[in-house]
Amino acid sequence: MSTSQSVAQHLPYLRRYARALTGSQVSGDAYVAATLEALIQDPSVMDGNSSTRIGLYRLFTKIWNSIGLNGQPPAAAADANAPVERHLSQIAPMPRQAFLLVALEGLSEDEAAKVLDIDVPALRQLVEDSGRELAAEIATDVLIIEDETFIALDLEALVEGLGHKVLGVARTHSEAVALAKVKQPGVILADIQLADGSSGLDAVNEMLRSFEVPVIFITAYPERFLTGERPEPAFLIAKPFQPATVSAVLSQALFFARNAKRRERKAG
Repeated sequence: MSTSQSVAQHLPYLRRYARALTGSQVSGDAYVAATLEALIQDPSVMDGNSSTRIGLYRLFTKIWNSIGLNGQPPAAAADANAPVERHLSQIAPMPRQAFLLVALEGLSEDEAAKVLDIDVPALRQLVEDSGRELAAEIATDVLIIEDETFIALDLEALVEGLGHKVLGVARTHSEAVALAKVKQPGVILADIQLADGSSGLDAVNEMLRSFEVPVIFITAYPERFLTGERPEPAFLIAKPFQPATVSAVLSQALFFARNAKRRERKAG
């Protein structure tokens, strides 16, 4: 495959990223066009990259970070009817990029760090920063279903550190269902294998018959999620986990759940 064909293959994803980063398709496409112009003028800028996609995103990032428009929400481009873009525009530029590369584009920590030309610890810090900034816009109540005490405490501290409120921590299926009946959570963090041998997956499926919220399964048994009756929307994090991963996925789950509800209201 030629370089031009390889680049063309990744352009739809770069345009998606650029739109989310800048706040509008018009502004995003202008940055993408500048990226392609730079590539045409000097194809060697892609040399030494692990993949065409990473090289393309690295070049885009250099252009984005070198043009003064990125330091503030693009006033001329921001869509007044797009609350998703407004939420993102409130996040500082570097944390915003880190969040989108990991949460929207699905890059690994190593790949996202290469795009931003930083190390992995710095990337994790940016992702955590983005989680706190985004939580300030879309903070919610979180139900934690986890039977291991220390992991539950770590998750509780992480969630509260991001600005959310923990409704409670359940160790069993019955405790989880009882807590959800007291107050409906805005998101659920759930283990699958619980203390009494019950299933967090079954507990979540039972709760979601009454209400709909995003779910994040954090488990040492990911195969049970893949083979069981999976709720939607649901996300999966394997144990042991990095706090930055939980932060990014939690923000991602809430961010896109809000966007989906907005689309449903418009369609209705």
